[in-house]
Amino acid sequence: MPTKKYQWFKVADFETDLAFAANNIAVALVNQKNICIGRHQQQLFAFAHKCPHAGGLMAQGFIDVLGQVVCPLHRYKFSLQSGRNTSGEGYYLKHWPVEKRQDGIYVGMEEANFLGLF
Repeated sequence: MPTKKYQWFKVADFETDLAFAANNIAVALVNQKNICIGRHQQQLFAFAHKCPHAGGLMAQGFIDVLGQVVCPLHRYKFSLQSGRNTSGEGYYLKHWPVEKRQDGIYVGMEEANFLGLF
C-alpha cells in the first residue's frame, strides 16, 4: 500500500494563537478551506468543518471525555484520531494529521491526485 504524501500548511506560530472556544475547538483556514482544530488531553486534531450527515458546524459541537467530537445538530460522535463514526450511524468525518514543530503548528493535507482533488 503506498504511503500517503502530505502537503503541510502552517496554521499558527503557537498553540495559543489558535482561537479555541470554551469547547476546545478552533476554526482555521487551511488551503482555502475552513477546518476545525480540536484540543484533547494536550493533543491537537484537525477535522472537517461540517458534519458529513447534515452539515452541522462541528465548531459548534463539543469534545467529550472520550476524545470524540460531537456534532451539535444530531449528536453524532466521531473519533478525533480516526474520523470514524462512534455512535453507529456509519458516517466518516474527514480528518488530517497535525504536527507541533519548533516553528509552529502544521496540518497535513493529502497531495492532490490527478484530478486536483484532496
